Amino acid sequence: MDTGLLAALRTDPELQRRAAEALEAEGDRAALALRKDGTGPELAAAALTLADLRRGARAKFGERAARMYFTRAGLEQATRWPVAARRAARFAEGAGEVTDLCCGIGTDALAFAEAGLEVEAVDADEATAEVARANAEALGLDVRVRVGDALEVGLGEAVFADPARRSTAGRSFDPAAYSPPLDGLLERLEGARFAAVKLGPGIGHEWVDREGAEAEWVSVDRDVVEACLWLGEAAEVRRRASVRRDGAWHEMTGTGRARAETGEVAAYLYEPDGAVIRAGLVAELAEGLEAHTGHEDIAYLYADELRATPFARAWKVEEVWPLNPKKLRGLLAERRIGRLTIKQRGTGIVPADLRKQLKLKGPNEATLVATRLGERHVAVLCQET
Repeated sequence: MDTGLLAALRTDPELQRRAAEALEAEGDRAALALRKDGTGPELAAAALTLADLRRGARAKFGERAARMYFTRAGLEQATRWPVAARRAARFAEGAGEVTDLCCGIGTDALAFAEAGLEVEAVDADEATAEVARANAEALGLDVRVRVGDALEVGLGEAVFADPARRSTAGRSFDPAAYSPPLDGLLERLEGARFAAVKLGPGIGHEWVDREGAEAEWVSVDRDVVEACLWLGEAAEVRRRASVRRDGAWHEMTGTGRARAETGEVAAYLYEPDGAVIRAGLVAELAEGLEAHTGHEDIAYLYADELRATPFARAWKVEEVWPLNPKKLRGLLAERRIGRLTIKQRGTGIVPADLRKQLKLKGPNEATLVATRLGERHVAVLCQET
């Protein structure tokens, strides 16, 4: 957002209110409604964009979204508030001040300040830094924001960094293409007493398997939202999966190197949370559930007894069949299954293509899991518990 337009919006809360109301009431015609009030076209567009972004930000920020300022790219990369608040609490246990590098619109900086830390937030872009300042003021939090290069600025006793993973070309999945590049950032943080770097959830393990570091994957309501690399005194374990369910946090830790036992399909099938899978903690989950895998490289678990866990979904197994579309079509027709959720791992099938071949009809509903048991391809018919 242009800094001049941002300044105009900050000094005109009435315009912000009217823009939000116009967007709700008029939809695509909201700009005309604002223009009738005499608002200039650029300012009207900025106000409506802000109203739209605030509406979309509710899922991440709750009631705070109505007071905050956003850019579209900044909102996309911004940490969800429950995740930022939890991380800030961990920082507050180990430090009194923090330097927030690549602060973006300031989400983590705000959470740090709310947790009682002294915060200096740094971003390379002046316009983005101004949005962070606006958010600190809007929420009444003390955050020092300045423009600077993450690879050159002075650092406090604790450091957090969230390198940009988007550019004008779109989202970047190559850590070497982050801004700043991840390798340069990690070199900059060598020797830091207490530090953490937020990463995309698809980060390769070769980037996080570092001596003395902790790699954490975080999911919220079954959506893996980020990874975080903890360094120095901040590192407590080798791997951690942090899972938020129904407003509560649950953690699983381990080495990431253990392997679960293998066996046949049992009475119940578990699908581990994505954070558990990415953290390499399937074996630790299997031990807690007294379960095993059907194939050493496939993260479905099987157990004779059902156990409640926030770390996996569970299904009651009904049938196990060969993965043969023609035979499956007849077996499903016999059971009058017309609504079928198809999941697959390790078979290479495309669920949408298989669904067309099955020609489903009937009033009943089920889940079909296509997977491997050793070298066999099987279809597991089941019902979610």
